[in-house]
Amino acid sequence: MYKIGVDLGRTNIAEGLVDENNKRIIGRGKLKTKLPRIPDEVFDDMSKACLAAAADAGITMDEVELVGIGAPGTINKNTGSIEFSNNFDFKNVPARRMLSDRLRGKKVFIDNDANCAALGEAIAGVGSGVSSFVAITLGTGVGSGIVIDGKILTGINFAAGEMGHMVICADGEKCTCGRRGCWEQYASASALTAQTKDAMQHNQNSIMWYLVKDNIDEVNGRTAFDAMRQGDEAAQKVVEKYIYYVATGIINIINALQPEIICVGGGIGHEGDYLLEPLRRHVVRERYSIYASKQTRIEAAVLGNDAGIFGAAMLDC
Repeated sequence: MYKIGVDLGRTNIAEGLVDENNKRIIGRGKLKTKLPRIPDEVFDDMSKACLAAAADAGITMDEVELVGIGAPGTINKNTGSIEFSNNFDFKNVPARRMLSDRLRGKKVFIDNDANCAALGEAIAGVGSGVSSFVAITLGTGVGSGIVIDGKILTGINFAAGEMGHMVICADGEKCTCGRRGCWEQYASASALTAQTKDAMQHNQNSIMWYLVKDNIDEVNGRTAFDAMRQGDEAAQKVVEKYIYYVATGIINIINALQPEIICVGGGIGHEGDYLLEPLRRHVVRERYSIYASKQTRIEAAVLGNDAGIFGAAMLDC
Protein backbone atom coordinates (compact mmCIF):
# COMPACT_ATOMS: atom_id res chain seq x y z
CA MET A 1 0.00 0.00 0.00
CA TYR A 2 1.11 3.53 -0.76
CA LYS A 3 1.04 6.75 1.27
CA ILE A 4 0.49 10.38 0.32
CA GLY A 5 2.29 13.24 2.02
CA VAL A 6 0.87 16.76 1.91
CA ASP A 7 3.04 19.84 2.39
CA LEU A 8 0.56 22.65 3.06
CA GLY A 9 2.35 25.92 2.34
CA ARG A 10 1.37 29.56 1.98
CA THR A 11 2.07 29.43 -1.76
CA ASN A 12 1.44 25.83 -2.78
CA ILE A 13 -0.33 22.67 -1.69
CA ALA A 14 2.34 20.16 -2.71
CA GLU A 15 1.61 16.44 -2.50
CA GLY A 16 3.58 13.32 -3.23
CA LEU A 17 2.70 9.64 -3.38
CA VAL A 18 5.52 7.74 -1.66
CA ASP A 19 6.48 4.21 -2.65
CA GLU A 20 6.09 1.23 -0.34
CA ASN A 21 9.71 1.50 0.86
CA ASN A 22 9.40 5.19 1.82
CA LYS A 23 12.30 5.99 -0.52
CA ARG A 24 10.82 7.58 -3.66
CA ILE A 25 8.02 9.91 -4.64
CA ILE A 26 6.35 8.23 -7.61
CA GLY A 27 3.42 10.59 -8.16
CA ARG A 28 2.82 14.29 -7.56
CA GLY A 29 -0.04 16.73 -7.27
CA LYS A 30 0.24 20.47 -6.79
CA LEU A 31 -2.17 23.40 -6.59
CA LYS A 32 -1.80 27.03 -5.58
CA THR A 33 -2.95 27.73 -2.03
CA LYS A 34 -4.47 31.08 -3.06
CA LEU A 35 -4.75 32.63 0.39
CA PRO A 36 -6.73 34.09 1.99
CA ARG A 37 -9.44 31.45 1.73
CA ILE A 38 -11.77 29.64 4.07
CA PRO A 39 -10.68 26.17 5.25
CA ASP A 40 -13.31 24.34 3.17
CA GLU A 41 -11.86 25.72 -0.06
CA VAL A 42 -8.29 24.85 0.93
CA PHE A 43 -9.27 21.28 1.83
CA ASP A 44 -11.27 20.89 -1.38
CA ASP A 45 -8.06 21.59 -3.29
CA MET A 46 -6.04 19.38 -0.97
CA SER A 47 -8.26 16.42 -1.83
CA LYS A 48 -7.99 17.25 -5.56
CA ALA A 49 -4.20 17.25 -5.28
CA CYS A 50 -4.35 13.83 -3.57
CA LEU A 51 -6.30 12.43 -6.51
CA ALA A 52 -3.83 14.05 -8.91
CA ALA A 53 -0.84 12.48 -7.13
CA ALA A 54 -2.43 9.03 -7.30
CA ALA A 55 -3.32 9.47 -10.96
CA ASP A 56 0.22 10.67 -11.71
CA ALA A 57 1.53 7.40 -10.22
CA GLY A 58 -0.97 5.35 -12.22
CA ILE A 59 -2.88 4.03 -9.22
CA THR A 60 -6.28 4.59 -7.61
CA MET A 61 -6.95 5.99 -4.15
CA ASP A 62 -8.05 2.48 -3.11
CA GLU A 63 -4.35 1.57 -3.17
CA VAL A 64 -3.45 4.46 -0.83
CA GLU A 65 -3.22 3.41 2.80
CA LEU A 66 -3.18 6.86 4.39
CA VAL A 67 -2.59 10.57 3.88
CA GLY A 68 -0.38 12.69 6.13
CA ILE A 69 -0.51 16.49 6.33
CA GLY A 70 2.32 18.79 7.31
CA ALA A 71 0.75 22.15 8.18
CA PRO A 72 2.13 25.39 9.60
CA GLY A 73 1.02 26.40 13.06
CA THR A 74 0.03 24.70 16.29
CA ILE A 75 -1.24 21.20 15.59
CA ASN A 76 -3.12 19.00 18.06
CA LYS A 77 -2.23 15.47 16.95
CA ASN A 78 -4.83 13.91 19.30
CA THR A 79 -7.77 15.77 17.81
CA GLY A 80 -6.27 16.17 14.34
CA SER A 81 -6.94 19.90 14.36
CA ILE A 82 -5.00 22.98 13.38
CA GLU A 83 -5.47 24.92 16.61
CA PHE A 84 -3.90 28.07 15.22
CA SER A 85 -2.05 29.05 12.06
CA ASN A 86 -1.36 32.75 11.72
CA ASN A 87 -0.28 32.41 8.07
CA PHE A 88 -3.65 30.91 7.14
CA ASP A 89 -5.78 32.66 9.77
CA PHE A 90 -7.00 29.19 10.80
CA LYS A 91 -8.34 28.64 14.32
CA ASN A 92 -9.42 25.17 15.54
CA VAL A 93 -9.82 23.73 12.05
CA PRO A 94 -10.64 19.98 12.19
CA ALA A 95 -8.14 19.16 9.44
CA ARG A 96 -8.03 15.38 9.87
CA ARG A 97 -11.80 15.01 9.65
CA MET A 98 -12.16 17.50 6.79
CA LEU A 99 -9.69 15.70 4.51
CA SER A 100 -10.85 12.22 5.52
CA ASP A 101 -14.45 13.12 4.69
CA ARG A 102 -13.38 14.33 1.25
CA LEU A 103 -11.43 11.11 0.63
CA ARG A 104 -14.24 8.72 1.60
CA GLY A 105 -12.94 7.90 5.07
CA LYS A 106 -9.26 7.53 4.25
CA LYS A 107 -6.97 7.50 7.31
CA VAL A 108 -5.41 10.96 7.80
CA PHE A 109 -2.59 12.07 10.11
CA ILE A 110 -1.37 15.62 10.72
CA ASP A 111 1.58 17.38 12.34
CA ASN A 112 3.47 20.65 12.17
CA ASP A 113 5.25 21.20 8.84
CA ALA A 114 8.70 21.69 10.40
CA ASN A 115 8.25 18.46 12.36
CA CYS A 116 7.33 16.66 9.15
CA ALA A 117 10.42 18.00 7.38
CA ALA A 118 12.57 16.78 10.28
CA LEU A 119 10.94 13.34 10.21
CA GLY A 120 11.43 13.08 6.45
CA GLU A 121 15.14 13.88 6.69
CA ALA A 122 15.51 11.57 9.70
CA ILE A 123 14.00 8.53 8.00
CA ALA A 124 14.50 9.01 4.24
CA GLY A 125 17.30 11.58 4.18
CA VAL A 126 20.61 12.40 5.81
CA GLY A 127 19.49 11.06 9.22
CA SER A 128 18.66 7.57 8.01
CA GLY A 129 19.90 5.00 10.52
CA VAL A 130 20.56 7.32 13.47
CA SER A 131 18.57 7.36 16.70
CA SER A 132 18.68 11.06 17.61
CA PHE A 133 18.32 13.79 15.02
CA VAL A 134 17.56 17.51 14.83
CA ALA A 135 16.66 19.35 11.63
CA ILE A 136 17.09 23.09 11.25
CA THR A 137 15.58 25.02 8.34
CA LEU A 138 17.01 28.48 7.62
CA GLY A 139 14.21 30.09 5.66
CA THR A 140 11.80 32.95 6.24
CA GLY A 141 12.04 31.92 9.89
CA VAL A 142 14.06 29.22 11.62
CA GLY A 143 12.13 25.96 11.50
CA SER A 144 13.19 22.98 13.54
CA GLY A 145 12.20 19.51 14.63
CA ILE A 146 13.54 16.82 16.95
CA VAL A 147 13.30 13.12 16.09
CA ILE A 148 14.19 10.44 18.65
CA ASP A 149 14.09 6.75 17.62
CA GLY A 150 11.99 7.61 14.58
CA LYS A 151 9.41 9.61 16.55
CA ILE A 152 8.86 13.35 16.58
CA LEU A 153 9.41 14.89 20.01
CA THR A 154 6.28 16.99 20.54
CA GLY A 155 6.12 17.67 24.28
CA ILE A 156 2.96 17.70 26.38
CA ASN A 157 1.21 20.24 24.14
CA PHE A 158 2.65 19.31 20.71
CA ALA A 159 4.70 22.53 20.62
CA ALA A 160 8.17 21.16 21.42
CA GLY A 161 11.14 21.77 19.15
CA GLU A 162 10.63 25.49 18.48
CA MET A 163 14.37 26.17 18.45
CA GLY A 164 13.94 29.38 16.50
CA HIS A 165 12.40 30.96 19.59
CA MET A 166 15.19 30.31 22.05
CA VAL A 167 16.77 33.63 23.01
CA ILE A 168 20.41 34.08 22.00
CA CYS A 169 20.57 37.83 22.71
CA ALA A 170 18.75 39.13 25.80
CA ASP A 171 16.69 42.26 25.04
CA GLY A 172 17.67 41.92 21.39
CA GLU A 173 15.63 42.21 18.20
CA LYS A 174 11.87 41.98 18.67
CA CYS A 175 10.43 38.71 17.41
CA THR A 176 6.98 38.02 15.97
CA CYS A 177 6.39 35.64 18.91
CA GLY A 178 6.49 38.60 21.32
CA ARG A 179 9.91 37.96 22.85
CA ARG A 180 13.18 39.74 22.14
CA GLY A 181 16.43 38.23 20.94
CA CYS A 182 15.08 34.99 19.46
CA TRP A 183 17.48 32.96 17.31
CA GLU A 184 15.08 33.40 14.38
CA GLN A 185 15.72 37.15 14.40
CA TYR A 186 19.42 36.56 13.78
CA ALA A 187 19.75 33.28 11.88
CA SER A 188 16.83 33.18 9.41
CA ALA A 189 17.13 34.13 5.74
CA SER A 190 14.98 37.16 6.55
CA ALA A 191 17.47 38.21 9.23
CA LEU A 192 20.38 37.76 6.83
CA THR A 193 18.60 39.93 4.27
CA ALA A 194 18.16 42.69 6.87
CA GLN A 195 21.80 42.35 7.95
CA THR A 196 22.92 42.60 4.33
CA LYS A 197 20.87 45.73 3.69
CA ASP A 198 22.30 47.38 6.78
CA ALA A 199 25.86 46.63 5.66
CA MET A 200 25.14 47.99 2.18
CA GLN A 201 23.87 51.26 3.61
CA HIS A 202 27.24 51.68 5.35
CA ASN A 203 29.30 50.48 2.36
CA GLN A 204 28.18 52.27 -0.78
CA ASN A 205 31.05 50.82 -2.85
CA SER A 206 30.26 47.20 -2.00
CA ILE A 207 29.84 44.70 -4.84
CA MET A 208 26.48 43.90 -3.23
CA TRP A 209 25.05 47.05 -4.83
CA TYR A 210 26.16 45.83 -8.26
CA LEU A 211 24.61 42.42 -7.72
CA VAL A 212 21.19 43.93 -7.01
CA LYS A 213 21.48 46.58 -9.73
CA ASP A 214 21.43 49.35 -7.11
CA ASN A 215 17.96 48.29 -5.97
CA ILE A 216 18.15 47.42 -2.28
CA ASP A 217 14.70 45.84 -2.47
CA GLU A 218 16.26 43.05 -4.57
CA VAL A 219 18.51 41.91 -1.70
CA ASN A 220 17.94 38.33 -0.55
CA GLY A 221 19.70 35.64 1.47
CA ARG A 222 22.12 34.90 -1.38
CA THR A 223 23.37 38.44 -1.91
CA ALA A 224 26.06 38.57 0.77
CA PHE A 225 27.28 35.03 0.01
CA ASP A 226 27.54 35.81 -3.72
CA ALA A 227 29.46 39.03 -3.06
CA MET A 228 31.73 37.32 -0.54
CA ARG A 229 32.72 34.79 -3.20
CA GLN A 230 33.80 37.73 -5.35
CA GLY A 231 36.07 39.04 -2.61
CA ASP A 232 33.86 41.79 -1.22
CA GLU A 233 35.05 42.69 2.28
CA ALA A 234 31.75 44.10 3.54
CA ALA A 235 29.92 40.98 2.39
CA GLN A 236 32.50 38.76 4.07
CA LYS A 237 31.86 40.49 7.38
CA VAL A 238 28.10 40.03 6.97
CA VAL A 239 28.49 36.32 6.26
CA GLU A 240 30.93 35.78 9.12
CA LYS A 241 28.62 37.46 11.62
CA TYR A 242 25.59 35.62 10.30
CA ILE A 243 27.31 32.24 10.55
CA TYR A 244 28.32 33.07 14.11
CA TYR A 245 24.64 33.66 14.94
CA VAL A 246 23.68 30.32 13.34
CA ALA A 247 26.47 28.58 15.25
CA THR A 248 25.37 30.08 18.56
CA GLY A 249 21.98 28.43 18.32
CA ILE A 250 23.36 25.12 17.08
CA ILE A 251 25.87 24.97 19.94
CA ASN A 252 22.99 25.52 22.37
CA ILE A 253 21.12 22.61 20.78
CA ILE A 254 24.17 20.36 20.99
CA ASN A 255 24.79 21.27 24.64
CA ALA A 256 21.16 20.54 25.50
CA LEU A 257 20.47 17.41 23.43
CA GLN A 258 23.74 15.94 22.06
CA PRO A 259 21.99 14.46 18.99
CA GLU A 260 23.87 12.24 16.57
CA ILE A 261 23.18 14.59 13.64
CA ILE A 262 21.97 18.15 13.20
CA CYS A 263 21.05 18.78 9.59
CA VAL A 264 20.79 22.25 8.11
CA GLY A 265 18.39 22.99 5.26
CA GLY A 266 16.30 25.78 3.83
CA GLY A 267 17.33 28.43 1.36
CA ILE A 268 20.55 29.34 3.18
CA GLY A 269 21.38 25.66 3.53
CA HIS A 270 22.00 25.63 -0.24
CA GLU A 271 25.24 27.55 0.39
CA GLY A 272 26.82 24.20 1.24
CA ASP A 273 30.36 24.28 2.56
CA TYR A 274 30.48 28.08 2.44
CA LEU A 275 28.05 27.85 5.35
CA LEU A 276 28.88 24.49 6.91
CA GLU A 277 32.68 24.61 7.13
CA PRO A 278 32.93 27.84 9.18
CA LEU A 279 29.86 26.74 11.14
CA ARG A 280 31.59 23.52 12.13
CA ARG A 281 34.71 25.43 13.19
CA HIS A 282 32.65 27.57 15.57
CA VAL A 283 30.99 24.47 17.00
CA VAL A 284 34.30 22.64 17.55
CA ARG A 285 35.67 25.61 19.49
CA GLU A 286 32.66 26.34 21.67
CA ARG A 287 30.66 23.17 22.37
CA TYR A 288 30.67 22.00 25.98
CA SER A 289 31.48 18.42 24.96
CA ILE A 290 34.81 19.44 23.46
CA TYR A 291 36.69 16.39 24.81
CA ALA A 292 33.99 13.75 24.24
CA SER A 293 34.89 10.78 22.04
CA LYS A 294 31.56 11.01 20.20
CA GLN A 295 30.42 14.30 18.73
CA THR A 296 27.33 15.60 16.95
CA ARG A 297 27.72 15.72 13.18
CA ILE A 298 26.50 18.78 11.30
CA GLU A 299 25.29 17.88 7.83
CA ALA A 300 23.42 19.44 4.93
CA ALA A 301 19.82 18.39 4.36
CA VAL A 302 19.43 16.28 1.21
CA LEU A 303 15.69 16.07 0.49
CA GLY A 304 15.09 19.76 -0.21
CA ASN A 305 11.43 20.70 -0.62
CA ASP A 306 10.45 17.03 -0.56
CA ALA A 307 11.40 16.56 3.12
CA GLY A 308 7.98 17.69 4.32
CA ILE A 309 6.20 15.39 1.88
CA PHE A 310 8.21 12.34 2.99
CA GLY A 311 7.73 13.22 6.66
CA ALA A 312 3.98 13.74 6.34
CA ALA A 313 3.64 10.37 4.61
CA MET A 314 5.49 8.75 7.55
CA LEU A 315 3.40 10.21 10.36
CA ASP A 316 2.02 6.77 11.23
CA CYS A 317 5.53 5.37 11.87
